[in-house]
Amino acid sequence: MKDPLIILTGPTASGKTSLSIALAKAVGGEIISADSMQVYKYMDIGSAKVRPEEMGGIPHYLVDVLEPDEEFHVVRFQEMAKGAMKRIRDNGHIPIVVGGTGFYIQALLYDIDFTADDGDTGVRKELASYERGHGAAALHRRLRSVDPASADQIHPNNVKRVIRALEFYEKTGTPISEHNAREREKTSPYDFAYFVLNDERSRLYERINGRVDDMVEEGLVEEVRALKSKGYGRELVSMQGLGYKEILDYLDGMCTLEEAVYQIKRDTRHFAKRQITWFKRERDVVWIDKSACRYEEKEILNTILKHLEGVLCSGDYSGDPGL
Repeated sequence: MKDPLIILTGPTASGKTSLSIALAKAVGGEIISADSMQVYKYMDIGSAKVRPEEMGGIPHYLVDVLEPDEEFHVVRFQEMAKGAMKRIRDNGHIPIVVGGTGFYIQALLYDIDFTADDGDTGVRKELASYERGHGAAALHRRLRSVDPASADQIHPNNVKRVIRALEFYEKTGTPISEHNAREREKTSPYDFAYFVLNDERSRLYERINGRVDDMVEEGLVEEVRALKSKGYGRELVSMQGLGYKEILDYLDGMCTLEEAVYQIKRDTRHFAKRQITWFKRERDVVWIDKSACRYEEKEILNTILKHLEGVLCSGDYSGDPGL
């Protein structure tokens, strides 16, 4: 029998955190974060990191474990997530992958092969140097010249993914988009259920704007200032995350705080739109419409549990379904 796996994802600010904890309690699960920023220490406010007091006693993995100057990418996510899944299964529980990084989820779900990542970082360093000298837009044009499909999917500002796509091509002579398309045809090694939490676009954008305001009020500027004082600069992938690079611009006198906040809200809304587009391309996905559940978390949870009946553990859950 295949090992069970639950995935709960959706665009940023859709309400995944509290729902995932309720779900974990209901099915006897433990949570693995599929978030490219929550993995870093000291980056709590800008990443909307789940707080210890919010975890409800549910173990969380891949949260608050790396230093901001450590490299974190899809291959490392795969390795760390697989290790976490083994620990969770050894505990007799069900792994629940929660987060909005669709590429990470896809890589784990279908065990996508990244054998071109052979540990030789020479090409990667050359590409990073090219980006520093010519800019992100020029690097993205370089990708488009060899892999238009990847260029269409990867935003120019996502320098890390642009570099990885170019690195794959340079090392293999094959566009990573073609490789990933073949890998996606694989059958998942897991007995999985894949849920995407979604909301009406206007309400989602309102939540995003409100959350950014809350982050500033909670001390986002002070958090970024503290990171900067520790020597973590904009050259790091972690400091290019949404909310961090904009506040760095403010601290470096490149814009006003009002302009930085506006940019964070705008870019986060654009990011949410790209996330939704990504999930729409995925197969075997169950969309959970919050409005259809009248925005009642208990009703949303029950909708998910009904889908799980007969899919995982034959509906024999060991947890407490109460909220």
